[in-house]
Amino acid sequence: MRNALLALAASTALAAPAFADGHSNTIVDVASEAGSFTTLLAAAEAAGLVETLSGEGPLTVFAPTDEAFAALPEGTVEGLLEDTEALTAILTYHVVPGAVMSGDLSDGMTATTVNGADITITIGDSVMVNDATVVTPDIEATNGVIHVIDSVILPPQ
Repeated sequence: MRNALLALAASTALAAPAFADGHSNTIVDVASEAGSFTTLLAAAEAAGLVETLSGEGPLTVFAPTDEAFAALPEGTVEGLLEDTEALTAILTYHVVPGAVMSGDLSDGMTATTVNGADITITIGDSVMVNDATVVTPDIEATNGVIHVIDSVILPPQ
């Protein structure tokens, strides 16, 4: 399970494969630079997944924004931060091993997440991951790719 988690970014301008000074621009770096993924990063830290998301990869992360976390019922995030097992299950449900670009997706396809459960991709007027809409696709990092989504997806119970 620690072999992945989510991270995100808000703009492709932040997603260059590497900084000019040679430092890597990992999923965590991109999420930190974006500034709109503080809840996700705090959750990743609480679950002990930051190091994994900064590792080699490649990983594909379907990353919910702070607004997506804020839309959860009141007290949900706080409860998850105290239940690292449940938190890890949810976070790893947003991560697929390998780098999957939007051009690799097809309508109705499923992908097995690091959590072990499958997500379903639907392509129509927009690209959906389960019930979440992809709002910014294909943000590249040195260790994978991020697709920003507008809601938190929950694994099957």
